Amino acid sequence: MKIIDVKNTGELNKIHQVKTGVLYNTEHAMVVHITLQAGEKLKTHITPVDVFFYVLEGMPTIEIGEEKQRVAADHLVESPANIKHCISNETEQVARVLVVKTPRPTTQTKVL
Repeated sequence: MKIIDVKNTGELNKIHQVKTGVLYNTEHAMVVHITLQAGEKLKTHITPVDVFFYVLEGMPTIEIGEEKQRVAADHLVESPANIKHCISNETEQVARVLVVKTPRPTTQTKVL
């Protein structure tokens, strides 16, 4: 059995400059843990597969296409493939989000 301590994984993502940790990565799916400190933001990008965001902690702002909303912990947000999206933390508290990509992307994410 493989057990991962989610809060103690991660490193600085070279593209987005925020702490991310790949928790699960198979041909079928990819799960990433993102920690956003106050004021941090992912760059707007397009992922070639369906994605969902599950907010673990805090209240990040999630943008999907032209929609933008603050999302509380224990809520899930769907993001269809090939739609621009972004996550930012406009609060003073840490925000942690679990990102699930299905299936695992075989091509690179496009940063806008």
